[in-house]
Amino acid sequence: MSWFRKPPRYTEINRPVKKTEIPDGLWMRCEKCDEMVFRKEWEDNLKVCPKCGLYSVMSARERIASLVDPGSFSEKDAGLASVDPLKFEGYADSLAKNRKKTGEKEAIICGEAALSGCKIQIGAFDFNFMAGSMGSAVGEKVTRALERGGEQRQPVVIVSAGGGGARMHEGMLSLYQMAKTSAAVARLKELSVPFISVLTHPTMGGVAASFASLGDVIVAEPKALVGFAGPRVIEQTIGQRLPDDFQTSEFLLEHGMIDRIVPRKELRPTLSLLVQHLSN
Repeated sequence: MSWFRKPPRYTEINRPVKKTEIPDGLWMRCEKCDEMVFRKEWEDNLKVCPKCGLYSVMSARERIASLVDPGSFSEKDAGLASVDPLKFEGYADSLAKNRKKTGEKEAIICGEAALSGCKIQIGAFDFNFMAGSMGSAVGEKVTRALERGGEQRQPVVIVSAGGGGARMHEGMLSLYQMAKTSAAVARLKELSVPFISVLTHPTMGGVAASFASLGDVIVAEPKALVGFAGPRVIEQTIGQRLPDDFQTSEFLLEHGMIDRIVPRKELRPTLSLLVQHLSN
C-alpha cells in the first residue's frame, strides 16, 4: 500500500539547511532609532549607538575602566554606605533593592588610579543606584576623594551622573553634603590642586548645584541634561515656555557655564591632556 505514503517534502537538491541558532543578547534594539545593533559593537563604542549616536548610561565601574590606565584603579572607602537615619518610609528597602540590583553599596565609587601614567583621585557616579542621588555617604566619599587629592597633590576627576540630586530620604543630612563638598573643593583650590568635573546625562539637583559646578575645568558629554530643577518644573513655576535646548550641554557651553563638550570616545585623551597640563 505504498500509494498511501506521503512523498518526501525535500529532494537531495533542495534539502533544507539547518538554521543556526543566534545566542540570546547578541543583538539589541536602540531605544531612540529603533535599529538593531550588534551588542559587542555598542559596548566597544562605550555604549553609544553606532547608528544614531544615542548615549546610554554607563555604570560607575564601566566609566572608570573607560578612563584610567588598565589595572591601575584602587578603590577607596568601599565600605561607606548610607543607613536610614530618619526612618524614612521605604528607604531601607530601597537601599537594599538598589544594592542587590547594582552590586554596589552606594551611588558613587571613588579611588586612586593612573591616567596616562599620572596619579589621580577619581570618582564616578552610578545612575543605576537610586538615580545617582547624593546621600550622606555619597557626600562623604566625594569629600574624602577631594581631601586625598589635596593631601597627595593629585588631580581629582569626578564624573557626575545624578538625576536624583540630594536624597530627600535623609533630609537636612543630605542637603548638608552640598556645603561640605563645596568646602572641600575650596580647600583643594587653596592648595592649587586641579579639580576636573565631568558632567554626564543627567546631572541635576544638589549634585549640579554644588561640587559638580565648581571644577577648575568643567567638561560635559553631548546633549547631557544639567541643571537644578528640571525644565518641566521650571516651566510650571514661571509659566513660560523654555528654549528647546534649555539645560543641555550645548546651552550651557553657549552661556559660559561649562568649558567644553567632549564626546565619550574622546573623554579619556581629553582628561589625560588636562591632567598633564594642569599638574605642571
